[in-house]
Amino acid sequence: MCHVIVTCRSMLWTLLSIMVAFTELIAFMSNDWLVGTTAGSTVDIGSYGSPDPYRPTLGLYGRCLQLSRGVQCGPYATHFGEIASGFWQATSIFLAVGILLLCTVAIMSIFTLCFQSIMKKSIFNVCGLLQGIAGLFLILGLMLYPAGWGSKKAQDYCGADASPYKVGLCSLGWAFYTAIGGTVLTFLCAVFSAQAEIATSSDKVQEEIEEGKSLICLL
Repeated sequence: MCHVIVTCRSMLWTLLSIMVAFTELIAFMSNDWLVGTTAGSTVDIGSYGSPDPYRPTLGLYGRCLQLSRGVQCGPYATHFGEIASGFWQATSIFLAVGILLLCTVAIMSIFTLCFQSIMKKSIFNVCGLLQGIAGLFLILGLMLYPAGWGSKKAQDYCGADASPYKVGLCSLGWAFYTAIGGTVLTFLCAVFSAQAEIATSSDKVQEEIEEGKSLICLL
């Protein structure tokens, strides 16, 4: 019989797990990892009334440029081998694996409302382990990403002074910081999964189950 168990700690962990997966996915798909110089823009948007010139952005596999017909965003790499740097290729792989694990946990976290074990092991502990592994993949990807700043594509946006771990004339975009924040939250979720497991297996929950209740809500 399925017992739906909802506690504050388990619900908070579930919501955080879903949020982290979406956060990392959005950051990965964004073009705003690097904000380039105005030299990368063919049209000065200031001529249309804005006081600041347009600054192009560069992502892991996409970019946004100001062209005569407006801002155009899309992938600059038509296949994996065209990604600007081998370091960025490795970053893409590590981030993709980490995000895949996080999305898997996000789906599994929904089922924890009804199922608390999988193959005789706590589903919370399994998910927490997967989140910890995902966090390691994300860290590896983020550590390798700055090594690709010396690529030809990055120098086109950031100037000739750009080199590995030196951003040149560029600035870091919101996607990079979002990925870092998501990584921190990933490890927080991994730690918090233990609290969720404790909350759903407490004596109070067992008492509610013995009383025959199928929906158990506890603070």
